[in-house]
Amino acid sequence: MSVIQKYLILALVSLLPFKLLAWGVDGHRAIGRIAEHHLNRKARKEIKKLLGSESLAMVSTWPDEIRPEPQYSYTAPWHYVNAPTGLNYEQFTASIAGMAAPNAYNALLQQIQNLKDPARTREEKVFALKFIVHLVGDVHQPLHAGHAEDQGGNKIKVTLRGKESNLHSVWDSGIIEATRLTYSEMAEEYDYADKAQVNKWQKDKISLWLFESYQLSEGIYAEAEKTPVFSNAYPLHQRDTVKERVQQAGIRLAGVLNNAF
Repeated sequence: MSVIQKYLILALVSLLPFKLLAWGVDGHRAIGRIAEHHLNRKARKEIKKLLGSESLAMVSTWPDEIRPEPQYSYTAPWHYVNAPTGLNYEQFTASIAGMAAPNAYNALLQQIQNLKDPARTREEKVFALKFIVHLVGDVHQPLHAGHAEDQGGNKIKVTLRGKESNLHSVWDSGIIEATRLTYSEMAEEYDYADKAQVNKWQKDKISLWLFESYQLSEGIYAEAEKTPVFSNAYPLHQRDTVKERVQQAGIRLAGVLNNAF
């Protein structure tokens, strides 16, 4: 791909609706940076072999950047999973595990398997690694485990700070943008878990990561239904949730990569 083509793709992505950019650019890059802080020596070495001078932070948005390209259109469903409302953990897990259609859960599991597979080519492993970095971030965004009928909140109109938006966009980027932090600042501020918490989060199953998002989304939906016009303080009230989900994503991503090599 030429430099001009890359710039054209990036320009096109910048015009796409926020529903394609979970956690926004800064959120995804903060997750990648946090993960870098928790890599073991072997994972760091192997990632360097695959990515060269690129960092996890900088490749974290690549799966969104390539989505306008026709040859990657098949990856569009990989960024989210939908489930009916009112499920407990066992029901939710059974629901997403039984889905035949592509979704974030089975895509993430497949790409982890591909990264571990010694028979895969270097190109396939690079592809898998970049998607793992991105998808771990996606599945920690609550509305990427939302309802199919409203496209994860994209069809739910809300108003934030006097501007019309939709629920998904507010959670993809609106709350993070309100912090006015760079991704490096976010990574520094959000990476505060102690060793015991890190170990616990990294042992959790991927289905639990998604169930946590699913549970959070249920509360987010309920609040938006009650009051679709959000106060100016809405981002502040939700900031701790976003902070925890970004932190969990980065730490769990490191766990996945440490186990992959």
